[in-house]
Amino acid sequence: MATERRRGEVLIRAIHEAVLAEVVEAGLGQLTMEGIARRAATAKTVLYRRWATPFELLIDALGEAYPVEVPTPAADDLRTDLIAALTLLTDWMVTPAATAVMAITSERERYPELAEALWGKVFDPRGGTFTTTVLRWYAAHGRLDPARLTPITTQIGEALVFKLAIDNARTPSVEEVAAIVDEALLPALGL
Repeated sequence: MATERRRGEVLIRAIHEAVLAEVVEAGLGQLTMEGIARRAATAKTVLYRRWATPFELLIDALGEAYPVEVPTPAADDLRTDLIAALTLLTDWMVTPAATAVMAITSERERYPELAEALWGKVFDPRGGTFTTTVLRWYAAHGRLDPARLTPITTQIGEALVFKLAIDNARTPSVEEVAAIVDEALLPALGL
């Protein structure tokens, strides 16, 4: 019995999953088109038709896997939207994509072009740090003073999530995420 050929989005999804798994298992220094193709159960030529390098493929996969905040349309519950944004972050932190991002950021001196692509093609187009999309949405709707959106206030939530994760060797709990919003982020925004 012949196996059905994967095409389109099904094949792309399999390739994206393969590159992320390959980074987790082999690391950035051992990332090859051969390894990705083998893991995705496809031909190497299939990969080269769309991506010139394994790093280009990795950035594409990270772009697809990176979550985007969705603030409430009415911009009427900032606290809940901020908690949801940071919860999106904590959920993402346990994925292979997050592990790949950590590999890139920890080896940014060795792979500066890859780190630059991560920011330029993944983080920045999706709002920058977690909570930034929500904060900009509320500012645009007159619910938050835009002057309060500084490089520090837009990073407080994300920074504290990472700090707690490092200190406790686990992602922050729902209660800790709420405390970050209530005790640090909202006061820093003047609320």
